[in-house]
Amino acid sequence: MEGPRVEWVRTLKLFVSVVHSGSLSAAGRNLGYSPASVSRHMTALETQLDAKLLNRSSRKLALTEAGETYFRQVEQILQHLAEANDSVAQMQAAPRGVLRVHSRMLVGEHVIVPALPAFLARYPDITVDLALSNGVVALVEQNFDVDIRIGKLVDSSLIARKLTSSARIVCAAPSYIASHPPVLQPGDLAAHNCLTYRVNLGQTVWRFRSDDDRVLEVPVDGSFRTDNGQSLLRMIKAGLGVGLMPDWSIQDELASGELVRLFPEHQVSHIEFENGVYAVYQKTRQATTKVKLFVDHLVSVFRERLA
Repeated sequence: MEGPRVEWVRTLKLFVSVVHSGSLSAAGRNLGYSPASVSRHMTALETQLDAKLLNRSSRKLALTEAGETYFRQVEQILQHLAEANDSVAQMQAAPRGVLRVHSRMLVGEHVIVPALPAFLARYPDITVDLALSNGVVALVEQNFDVDIRIGKLVDSSLIARKLTSSARIVCAAPSYIASHPPVLQPGDLAAHNCLTYRVNLGQTVWRFRSDDDRVLEVPVDGSFRTDNGQSLLRMIKAGLGVGLMPDWSIQDELASGELVRLFPEHQVSHIEFENGVYAVYQKTRQATTKVKLFVDHLVSVFRERLA
């Protein structure tokens, strides 16, 4: 049995339809009511509010000042109600369809791709279309649902959910350390082959912050520069020199001893100390279910990876 609140919502929908259509009869046709029934609902609404909302004439309907104020707010309320209903409906339905994802190459190859089999096994009706590059994509124009980015969010019109913090670690292969002078202080790097990620065409500078917040800037140089994090990691692992990598990208290598961390007492960066990996998506009132599920999955993957 339907209660008075359901009937009240119907009355509000009728009121909004009357305003949009400009007549009682048109609103009735749109929602399946007779003109007389619509008129009774409008009269009941005005009686309940003790305010005149509509000026009726034989030719047209016009909102009163109170009616204009009420209409604007009721229209928003009904929109939020419809979105709430849609959210519940999406929760009940199995997620399906194509999920278009873009990611920076290093995080894509190291984390996103390994995370996909479990996600796709859990949601077999979802198809992931993954693009990897080191550029920043325009979500709307390039039709991506999610972009996995590293660093601070610039576009405030988007939502950014932090997947993990991203600390930088200076590291080298044991073979390199064994065959070169000791690396005890940041200044020692001047005598070493430093493999660098190309941010710009200028001199690469690694910044070291100690516990007392003092920052030391050390210019570094070496025989290899690249804009591809995966290539940089391969060169470091091959024993070519000393490199700077995100912590989440070398957890396995540090645990196995394939790489050795240098300067663990310092925070290190080549750009900013406060950094992170973010899932970025459009700022709509509700993200699609498959976007939310995918981002939740990545949060869990990063948490387990860095545990």
